[in-house]
Amino acid sequence: MCGRFLNKLPAAEIARLFGTRNPLPNYPARYNLAPTQPVLAVRYNAETAERSLDALRWGLVPHWAKDLSFGARAINARAETVATAPAFREAFKARRCIIPASGFYEWRKAGATKTPYAVLPKEEPLFAFAGLWENWRDKSGGEWVRTCTIITGAANALLAPIHDRMPIILERNAWARWLGDEPASRDELLSLLRPFPAERMLAYPVSPRVNSVRNDDAGLIDPVMAEGGVAV
Repeated sequence: MCGRFLNKLPAAEIARLFGTRNPLPNYPARYNLAPTQPVLAVRYNAETAERSLDALRWGLVPHWAKDLSFGARAINARAETVATAPAFREAFKARRCIIPASGFYEWRKAGATKTPYAVLPKEEPLFAFAGLWENWRDKSGGEWVRTCTIITGAANALLAPIHDRMPIILERNAWARWLGDEPASRDELLSLLRPFPAERMLAYPVSPRVNSVRNDDAGLIDPVMAEGGVAV
């Protein structure tokens, strides 16, 4: 799964990388993003033929959900069922997005011990998580709430010793097809949901300070010594 990640790039740099055109959201660097918090997402508007960068609530809430609490159960969508699961299938057809990330965290279990790891791109400026988004509004009216989820799949060789799943990270040449800038069939979209190459990622143990969402600073991604040394 993916339950925590970080995004330290300025919104202006993300907008440049993805070619978005809307006014930039006011969004500071974040080093410990957690479910239900606002996260940046890139979307494509077919009517204007432009991409936008917006802050969406992490945890997808379909239009038919009774309340926002549904999102806590839908922070991730499984690549294997994303096209058919009731909570995600409509968004998969028409509301796909990319969630930029400077890295993510995963926990390795060893008996009763859980060791947090940071997973970062080795050379690229960011990871482009495959995501979905939705609009939701309470039946009594009120403002629309935009929510999102991160798609996960099987872990690659680097992550497998830590956890059996990881976020789906899209290659740059897949961004336009996933967002909808370029046409793509259902099967073509599903073929994009594959493990990111292990050799283009770094993974190493970090402080258990990351366990608390109250901690949100650059020191969270500093490597720490694990038994036997730092794992890279």
